[in-house]
Amino acid sequence: MNDVIYETVVTSVSPDGVPHLAPMGVRYQQGDVILMPFRPSTTHDNIVASGLAVLNIVVDTRVFAGCVTGRRDWPMRPAEHISGMRLQAALSHVELRLADRSDDMQRPRLRMARVHEVQHAPFVGFNRAQAAVLEGAVLVSRLHMLAPAKIDSEMAYLQIAIDKTAGPEEHEAWGWLNDAVARHRKEPA
Repeated sequence: MNDVIYETVVTSVSPDGVPHLAPMGVRYQQGDVILMPFRPSTTHDNIVASGLAVLNIVVDTRVFAGCVTGRRDWPMRPAEHISGMRLQAALSHVELRLADRSDDMQRPRLRMARVHEVQHAPFVGFNRAQAAVLEGAVLVSRLHMLAPAKIDSEMAYLQIAIDKTAGPEEHEAWGWLNDAVARHRKEPA
């Protein structure tokens, strides 16, 4: 398996028709998309129930930061060939069907076959602040697992890229992440 992980946003739909989006690192293998959601996982449950998902390629890092800080209400549109939803902000999206599932107590492996792909806008490149926001979002998603000193040192280093290259979207996303760290620290242990 290719160990390169690509940061994306996966949208799935519950049996009741409620869309759910989640930032997720994915792997590509022989044309398929490999998802390995942690358990418990709404994404896992939705995909197992419906057999469908949409992979969204997004450079607006507010979506990633928003998802890990409780801001999950992003504009969506219906998928074109499956019963699902895609992010309106996606540069491209891939509609997926569950091809195979390997169960695991912690991280089940879902092999998703590509059904349909569409490019909506050109990719013009990343700035360093976008990468910093992605890394910051990963840190915020693991606040309960990492030592405060580790969070502080990583966030301080990432702040350099924010200061040098961020636009308004990255500044907004970075603010959400810093607020999440501060809120976490105020929670009773």
